[in-house]
Amino acid sequence: MREYVWLECTESGDRNYRVQKETRGADRLERKKYCPRLRKVTIHKESHKK
Repeated sequence: MREYVWLECTESGDRNYRVQKETRGADRLERKKYCPRLRKVTIHKESHKK
């Protein structure tokens, strides 16, 4: 089973990416991605849509 989660920038707080994640036995996602507001690569962490 897979579900969609948002990746939120740790510096600006923006949700920039929506990705699929495996639900069985998975940890929280953390990726280095491009943040358009800051115009640089930052760490993005998993965030569920509120």
